Amino acid sequence: MRVSLKLFVTILVTMFCGQQLLAQGGDGKLRIIVIGAHPDDPEKVGGTVHKWAQMGHDVLLVSLTNGDAGHQSYKAKELARIRREEARRAGEVIGARYITLDNHDGQLMPTYKNRLQVIKLIREHKADLVIFPRPYDYHPDHRYTGTLVLDAAYMVTVPTILPKVPHLERNPVFLYMSDRFTIPVPFVADVCVEIDDVIEKKIDMYHQHTSQMYEWLPFNSGNLDQVPATDAERREWLGRTRKSGSNAAPYRDKLIEQYGETRGNAIRYCEAFQDSGYGTRLTKENLTYYFPFLKAR
Repeated sequence: MRVSLKLFVTILVTMFCGQQLLAQGGDGKLRIIVIGAHPDDPEKVGGTVHKWAQMGHDVLLVSLTNGDAGHQSYKAKELARIRREEARRAGEVIGARYITLDNHDGQLMPTYKNRLQVIKLIREHKADLVIFPRPYDYHPDHRYTGTLVLDAAYMVTVPTILPKVPHLERNPVFLYMSDRFTIPVPFVADVCVEIDDVIEKKIDMYHQHTSQMYEWLPFNSGNLDQVPATDAERREWLGRTRKSGSNAAPYRDKLIEQYGETRGNAIRYCEAFQDSGYGTRLTKENLTYYFPFLKAR
């Protein structure tokens, strides 16, 4: 039987992509894990993870610390309990699991013990995508979260490291969340996701973190007197003050490249990601596999 060259190439590409891009869970669902330092850190990409969750993919949000130092009044044990519950509710907003580990806030270090915690999380979730902060930040917990994930990236595939937890046969894609720090190098967006249609869900996630959004962060910045009294007023105030963190303007060129000039110029809110260079690389060929909602243009 004769096969055309075009068909032959198509078969080869299909076979190759099927082998390389098969989701680790074996059920066709992408498994995404977002690793932050504190409860309310994974919300930075809340719009994008909501889109994954809407499509039926498996999203896990993780805080490596219990957040027990981030308040002006609560004692550590009580604050850890409060923040764990706030995180759980934030996950419920988008139908995702949200867990907090018991490392102390402000004391996270890039130790071998903590690296094993990260390896265990990534392996148990059978992650296809790992999203985390860059190791450049004002907060040491944020920096060391980035370092811990980078240090775990290769080791998730090594059977002799943490042998009681099955290793991953394929390394996930490791993506940085965006930030505005420029030293030693600025963040460079490899992919931007429009979140105009889900920005309110993202703010709803932040709204669950009462101890942070309406108490600790305003206190720490000297703006506690600006926080409204009622729940409805607070939610409206949070939307006005928090949406700027998702401003699309800094990523306009990338948005136009991805969505076209008309739509790219109209986008108000987005979330940006950078390929860390570790694990499986994000490419033009696999971009819409890992970000399937980018197919709709």
